[in-house]
Amino acid sequence: MGMSMKDFNYFAPTEIVYGAGAVSRAGAYTAAYGQRALLVTVPAFPAVAALYATVKESLEAAGLAVAHFDGVIPNPTVDVVADGVRVARAFGADVVVGLGGGSAMDTAKAIAVGATHPGTVWDYLHYTAGPTAATLPIVCVGTTAGTGSQTTPCAVITKTESKDKSAIWHRNIFPKVAIVDPEATMTMPPSVTAQTGFDAFCHNFEAYLSVNSNPLVEALALDAIKRVVQFLPRAVTDGGDREARAEMAWADTLGGLTNASAGVTLPHGLGMQVGGHCPHVTHGQALAIIYPAFTRFTYPSAVAKFAAVGRIFDPSLAQASDECAAEQSCIAIDDFLKRIGLWIGFQDVNVTMADIRQIADCGQVLGDYKNNPRVATIDEMYALLTACYERGERP
Repeated sequence: MGMSMKDFNYFAPTEIVYGAGAVSRAGAYTAAYGQRALLVTVPAFPAVAALYATVKESLEAAGLAVAHFDGVIPNPTVDVVADGVRVARAFGADVVVGLGGGSAMDTAKAIAVGATHPGTVWDYLHYTAGPTAATLPIVCVGTTAGTGSQTTPCAVITKTESKDKSAIWHRNIFPKVAIVDPEATMTMPPSVTAQTGFDAFCHNFEAYLSVNSNPLVEALALDAIKRVVQFLPRAVTDGGDREARAEMAWADTLGGLTNASAGVTLPHGLGMQVGGHCPHVTHGQALAIIYPAFTRFTYPSAVAKFAAVGRIFDPSLAQASDECAAEQSCIAIDDFLKRIGLWIGFQDVNVTMADIRQIADCGQVLGDYKNNPRVATIDEMYALLTACYERGERP
């Protein structure tokens, strides 16, 4: 490679604690950063009640006082964060623990900003100066193996009245510690496993494709993609498959480390708008719907990379030319979506053609689209999204 390599920097300061049973050590890691912990979750439901209790007991055993904010919702909103901020301030929290999927972890990050800053979290989005070092320390305990939020400087928030889904993106919200415990992901039903697991694939694939990619990101991303291809279908089929859960928890964490450095591309920029306009659609569903059109739109502009990923999905492409393997990668990703039960169109999740027009019109609000090897116009975004309305046998 020599002088042909471009300059880059890579920053990922989060301590990663990986291992089965690691959630029981959450207290010891959190105690290094504070004495009064705000635990941030979605409301308890039977599958997670024991996990919540384990984390609370661990925090208390380490000498921490604990308040529990359980108001998190999917596609979390400015209002939900404000509720959490009020609890954090009244309690005098000095450390925030996000326990759950991306929504819980992102809400925890946003509360950590809001509790120590004037205004609302909306005043600290990616295009502002961002939050200061006064941000409370954050510990993340992931339960979904998909969003990678435990290792990113990102918190995604929706402003409901303007249907605007945006993000804080700043190094001051990198979690201090990520507790990655595959056992904590075993409670996910197959649909959530598929949706979050596909998000983990997307983080890695899009960071690999990104114009901001670099050799470190590419190495991590390809490793993660291999794991997702091999193990996500197994985790969807059998939620008790410990090896598959362990591999997906790691692929998810890699997705955070790749996204944190290189960002994501067109599907995420559009997928976030889907979530802003139609919050009943999960992030993973939005990505799955967009992908078959996205791959065909993009592969001619990144032939070698699509070919490399195509060969991971379909080893029979090993002898094919890059042009052939890249084209076939689109079909291989289609087939993967079918295997994990995510071969869906907007029609299947009650997103209308009128919604699609609005989503496309907001398609350049977030900068992710600029990272794509082929930069889409609003018209191209509309055509791409319209092609995803009805999902036939092939796009």
